[in-house]
Amino acid sequence: MAEFDYKNFNPEVFEAYSKKVPNLTRNELLKAGVFKDRSDLKARMKDQAGGNYFVEPMQARIGGSVINYDGNTNIEATGRSTYSQGKVILGRANAWAEKDFSYDITGGVDFLATATEIEEYFDDIDQVDLLAILEGIFGMTGTENEIFVDNHTLDITDAESEAGKLISATTLNTIAQKACGDNKDIFKVVIMHSAVATNLENLNLLNYLKYTDASGVQRDLAMGTWNGKTVLVDDNMPYANSEYTTYVLGLNAFDFLDAGAKVPYAMARDEFTDGGVTSIIARKRKMFAPLGISYAPASIPTSPTATQLKVGASWTLARNATEATDVFPHKAIPIARIISLG
Repeated sequence: MAEFDYKNFNPEVFEAYSKKVPNLTRNELLKAGVFKDRSDLKARMKDQAGGNYFVEPMQARIGGSVINYDGNTNIEATGRSTYSQGKVILGRANAWAEKDFSYDITGGVDFLATATEIEEYFDDIDQVDLLAILEGIFGMTGTENEIFVDNHTLDITDAESEAGKLISATTLNTIAQKACGDNKDIFKVVIMHSAVATNLENLNLLNYLKYTDASGVQRDLAMGTWNGKTVLVDDNMPYANSEYTTYVLGLNAFDFLDAGAKVPYAMARDEFTDGGVTSIIARKRKMFAPLGISYAPASIPTSPTATQLKVGASWTLARNATEATDVFPHKAIPIARIISLG
């Protein structure tokens, strides 16, 4: 019997099985603390905008000016600022079909998508959405937003020497300090194109992690360390006009929620078309909310596409509802980028 036969398909079992499918990139990011699980938001989603978009308040740290306690000076109380952060659920779906005739003519080869393939497919989609979000937040406009973009970007492509346009031993430390100052240790993960990784290898700056295969042979993982930070190598990182974008992320850089769908997996049978077709359908609803940055377009879509997520004008630093210049502190946001020629 095929792995998932139409007559015996159990969507709950299929979903449970699919969640066990490992994906190195996603799992390592989760282990590194880049995503903060916000399952607690699931119950609150129903109360705002149909459960697709909601605004979450964020408390600022207490502040105010200390007074001189001398018996003559009055103590004045100050309130705590609160920021509002808009968060949106991304809905994604697809379906895969197999003709009965394909199965018959190939002598029983099953072409229908498996749970493993579907989870890997949606992992790729998640990455597309994450890169779109990163592109969007680094395209933000407005004074406070542009200060964030400038402080959290290190562009070395206009360096005087050709060597200076390439990532070097000091680049990572420089961007971490530029972005978050004395809070720079919050950065934990660097995601880069293989061309950038190769440059670091040539400088003996990148150390790949090892694993031992079933034959007892030690091999390199597509994952290493650079200045103590985990490095993930992925050629899907942005590359345009000979410029590479490397992202540096840190603890709880994104709130993550698997919001789920009413029917996440289903199978459908069409006995007439092309002699008989079996399809499997998958639906996903997830939230990736960058820390301290609000998704707030002029018109909020039910589920924004990757193209819509790239629009810088749709993103803004979380801010006080009554004081527009009172924004979430830049130094607390563990998201930065390096633009280089390699």
